Amino acid sequence: MAKRVYLFSEGGRDDRELLGGKGANLCEMTNLGLPVPYGFIITTPTCHEFFEAGNRLPSMLEEEYQVALGLVENKMGREFGNPQNALLCSVRSGAAVSMPGMMNTILNLGLNDEITEGLAAQTGNPRFAYDCYRRLIQMYGDVVLGVEGSLFEDEIIRFKSERGLTHDVELSAEDWQDVITAFKKLVEFPQDPYAQLKGAIEAVFLSWHTPRAHVYREMHNIPESLGTAVNVQAMVFGNSGDSSGSGVAFTRNPSTGEHKFFGEFLFNAAGEDVVAGIRTPEPIDALGKRMPQVYDQLDETQKLLERHYRDMQDIEFTVDNGRFYMLQTRSGKRTGRASIKIAVDMVKEGLIDEKEALMRVSPEHVEAFLHPMVDPDAKQDIVATGLPASPGGATGQVVFSADEAVEVAGDGTPVILVRRETTPEDIHGMKVAEGILTELGGMTSHAAVVARGMGVCAITGCGSLSLDYEQGVVTTEGGHTIRRGDVITLDGTSGEVMLGDIPKTEASASQDFQTVLSWADKYRRLKIRANAETPDDAAKARELGAEGIGLCRTEHMFFEADRLDHMRGMILAENSTERQVYLDRLIDYQHADMLELFKVMDGLPVTVRLLDPPLHEFLPHGEDDMRSLAERLGKPVQTIRDTTANLVEVNPMLGFRGCRLSVVIPEITEMQVQAIIGAAVEAIEQGFRALPEIMIPLVTNVREIRLVNEIIDKGVHKILREKHMSVPYKIGTMMETPRACLGAGRLAPAVEFMSFGTNDLTQMTYGFSRDDAGKFIPQYLEKKLIETDPFVSLDQRAVGRLMRMAIGESSIRKKGIKYGICGEHGGDPRSIYFCHELGLEYVSCSPYRVPVARIAAAQANVEGDLLGLEG
Repeated sequence: MAKRVYLFSEGGRDDRELLGGKGANLCEMTNLGLPVPYGFIITTPTCHEFFEAGNRLPSMLEEEYQVALGLVENKMGREFGNPQNALLCSVRSGAAVSMPGMMNTILNLGLNDEITEGLAAQTGNPRFAYDCYRRLIQMYGDVVLGVEGSLFEDEIIRFKSERGLTHDVELSAEDWQDVITAFKKLVEFPQDPYAQLKGAIEAVFLSWHTPRAHVYREMHNIPESLGTAVNVQAMVFGNSGDSSGSGVAFTRNPSTGEHKFFGEFLFNAAGEDVVAGIRTPEPIDALGKRMPQVYDQLDETQKLLERHYRDMQDIEFTVDNGRFYMLQTRSGKRTGRASIKIAVDMVKEGLIDEKEALMRVSPEHVEAFLHPMVDPDAKQDIVATGLPASPGGATGQVVFSADEAVEVAGDGTPVILVRRETTPEDIHGMKVAEGILTELGGMTSHAAVVARGMGVCAITGCGSLSLDYEQGVVTTEGGHTIRRGDVITLDGTSGEVMLGDIPKTEASASQDFQTVLSWADKYRRLKIRANAETPDDAAKARELGAEGIGLCRTEHMFFEADRLDHMRGMILAENSTERQVYLDRLIDYQHADMLELFKVMDGLPVTVRLLDPPLHEFLPHGEDDMRSLAERLGKPVQTIRDTTANLVEVNPMLGFRGCRLSVVIPEITEMQVQAIIGAAVEAIEQGFRALPEIMIPLVTNVREIRLVNEIIDKGVHKILREKHMSVPYKIGTMMETPRACLGAGRLAPAVEFMSFGTNDLTQMTYGFSRDDAGKFIPQYLEKKLIETDPFVSLDQRAVGRLMRMAIGESSIRKKGIKYGICGEHGGDPRSIYFCHELGLEYVSCSPYRVPVARIAAAQANVEGDLLGLEG
């Protein structure tokens, strides 16, 4: 039988998979000689055993952890269950990947009626003893025995109200004894400390499967299979008097990245009070003023830990009657801007190298430089100011609960989640909110930490607000009333709350951001192109580092009002002569659009997809719109009705679209090719370097490609003969049907490049309609029928296998084919890793995802190099 229980002196930082992140770091701090209350860890494999045994502790585990508990007693000089000299414990979760607040914790474990009396006598502080006891009953009742936590809070509120008190700290020892009596009516609390310990260990294991833990793992792509360790640690007390307290701190500012010690401290408070945001704490400097020696020890410790881990650390500590203890360290969650600054600064300081700095930056965090901020010149109606917990600007309708947030945001309405304080139970609402506003809590409260991790704008500790959940109203000190459904704007950078929708400014990049992107370009192999059809999109893409256009969807050019009627006229034409009239008008629009794209992308490839969508998408469907169009085109309305009815399909995504349009109406393709090549010629004549690539969509066999190639060649040569010029161009195909991938070897001789259209390829491989999958994908994810939404992150097992087969077979038949991807997956970091591993030439994504893709591509290459070195 493998060892299941490790003392803090038996592990280290490299044991994360076995001991969880929290446990491994507690061991590491113990090995460094830091003042860590002693304890032991039950391993993550034991968690798997627990679930495999039907939620029962494995055989002999109790005996093993009781031996470890005895060694902790010896180390701490206290005895578990002894009323005269009691050892109390905390029992906490700890997965290999940090999941702050998502699983369960029980504090002060080991107290009962008799032991609490002993603790009161021993410390001479009855209020402290009974406060500890009520906290245990409250936590244990909620976490282990399943009693609704709000029932306990309601009792405390009732007692304070009856006594005319506002804060918990105002309650006396006698008050807490009365509260405890009330609590015992809510729950049958076990008096046996060993029974408490067993129940707490079981509850921590069970918390791996709480709904909030599931949501968090899905958000952060944390594997279900990891499981959690259980950390059992001797208690120290921040709530034992005025010379005690608890704090949370970061070795650098987690919002800005500034190299300055940053944190908060609550005097005479337990650590849970700081993290939960129940009281608004003081800046860490307050500790230095009241306890300078303790502060100096804390400062030395934070510097040591950052040097040791070579990363910004998030630390939790307690001062117990003037004595300093470390309770936790971990890599601190940070905003996108902070992550970039910290990475660059640490390279300058010699702590890490450029490659390691790249691996420290979350590709998603890059978006912090790309999203809007509140325009400082447009600010008005500022009704409250809180702590700037997570930067950015956000506007939305006010909602007062997580469930309400999910409901209102379901139709795309932006929401601002307003709470007194958030708890892990609110994670599903925080996930969909544009911004988060809390009345209580500090910069290290649950709301602040989670919002920063998600990149969501947040303001915490906005004490000038008064919330009435029942009435759905927020009242400010200035007398302003904000009701459910009202629109407000948050400035998470300044902490200001404003009425209405305040204008935003485009995010500006910093020099540090450009430095990281330059490192990304230095170390990546994949090229990054953009999906763009307009000159503005193309210019933005190039500004953000795109190395060409990987997908120009020409149909988007025809939906604009000034040209849509010409497109409709072409579709409704009753003979080739009439159709050509409209095509002659459309070619001018297409030529002008392509000319602008070639000029913007001067010297970079522009991949132009031939017309792809079903033609019925261009036609009106309402009777009034049909009549109006009939008048404008001079056609009988019945003709429009008949044509529209004939083009409507049962399954249009598998119908008359893509290369099938070229087969049936070759004049459309001829017009597009002449416009593309004609624009390239004009761009070259104006001194630009045009590099068109013509892409044939939705092919299934090589005969389709050969037929469309003939149409393309005809159009190309017509223009080149007229202009007496040569234009470098390529012809390729979109690989978006399973048959095309399975027959890629036969397609290869007829094309120069293959670009995987993974939106349609995923749709056809799964048999999921991408337009309707939203109705059932959430249930598939919830019931573990799929691991991720295949339209968000590329399915490597099946869709990826088709891609791998296509590349393998086609590259054998023809050397030099270029491979890319132009579906939405081109901007997804996990999909980019796979594309790198496949050996693609490029990925193409939306313009604002280009910086994300640049960094993800570099990380894929760096990680591959590191794995190669390890191998």
